[in-house]
Amino acid sequence: MEILARNRAGAGVGLTAWCTAHPETLAAVLSAYRGDAAPVLVEATCNQVNQEGGYTGMTPAAFRRFLEGIAAAEGVATRRLILGGDHLGPNPWRHLAADRAMDRARAMVAAYVEAGFSKIHLDASMPCGGEVLPEPEMAERAADLALVAERAAGGRALAYVIGTEVPLPGGETTAGDHLAVTAPEAVARVVELHRAAFARRGLAAVMERVAAVVVQPGVDFGNAQVVGFDPARAQRLSAAGPQLGGPVYEAHSTDYQDGAALRALVQGHFGILKVGPELTFAFRQAVLAMERLAGLMGLTSGVEAALRAAMLAEPKDWRAYVEPGAEEARMMLYGLSDRVRYYWPKPGVQAALRSLFEGLRAAAPAPGLVAQVTGGMVGPVDTARLPETIIRRMVGDVVARYRQATGE
Repeated sequence: MEILARNRAGAGVGLTAWCTAHPETLAAVLSAYRGDAAPVLVEATCNQVNQEGGYTGMTPAAFRRFLEGIAAAEGVATRRLILGGDHLGPNPWRHLAADRAMDRARAMVAAYVEAGFSKIHLDASMPCGGEVLPEPEMAERAADLALVAERAAGGRALAYVIGTEVPLPGGETTAGDHLAVTAPEAVARVVELHRAAFARRGLAAVMERVAAVVVQPGVDFGNAQVVGFDPARAQRLSAAGPQLGGPVYEAHSTDYQDGAALRALVQGHFGILKVGPELTFAFRQAVLAMERLAGLMGLTSGVEAALRAAMLAEPKDWRAYVEPGAEEARMMLYGLSDRVRYYWPKPGVQAALRSLFEGLRAAAPAPGLVAQVTGGMVGPVDTARLPETIIRRMVGDVVARYRQATGE
């Protein structure tokens, strides 16, 4: 990718990887690209989308159709879309024995590539069936998956991401005050292990298409904490970036970093910045702001109640991320890990959302009331599009921060 080559050369530009499958949030992201020609990188994760449906119920082919439909509705040409597959490996089946989990992972990688995904993160870093997994075996398994991808591509040139120092798919349960930054020597070892494993499978030339290596720059977030980027601590890693001879760095879990931190990451050869939960966190903020707006107008709304009921009825998607105790009721809904994102599709939540949106459209709230709940959104607004406008403003603030940091 030309943008990543410029990053490697020190131009201070990069790409944001938008990691969400939430329709209104994706619409808000894509709407921000309507007036330009920049590429749009959207990624799906192994748990979210796979050949068995994942937690979204979508296969890779279905996700592509879903995304292209939203892009068309937002006036963004589908040729501008870059589809990425994140953490493609045995993670969804890590409870199985390694051979069975890898068989499922091979089928998943083939499904992603056959569906037209072109940025493939090969991540076989998770132990399966209780095994002890050494780093060389991680590279061997990644190379097995690369071989599957190349065969499925039918001559189409794929871009690969490698690297084993990656946060867990779906977010961390905790974030410490201090994270170890990946040592440059560790990056070099990862690249060489993959280079040797690829060569053993006749894929030496494919290593030239490794676009990025995932490393830990010292950023992460937990439900109640953000670990900010410190450029000084990552100085050695950043300085070593151009010496990789091709790949740039990919930074996961950059959610909630401020604009200065994101710009510093891009300047430090982190050419790809991944963001996910912060996008749907902003969507939730927008929805609950609208629920507050409904209350100011004397309208009834049950979105928060519907969310809480759904989360309590099926706690598996948030329980491990929220510490029991006095803060539990608040953190399950307002925590930075945004486990709420798993519950928007629930029928009761969807019904409450429709009722809220329809009520606000009919009520046509005054601009001052809208400004009160949105942090100052004043101006003429088509009341028929008021919910969408508020969502796009609040999600759009996140999008704008990333686009400015990456030089888009």
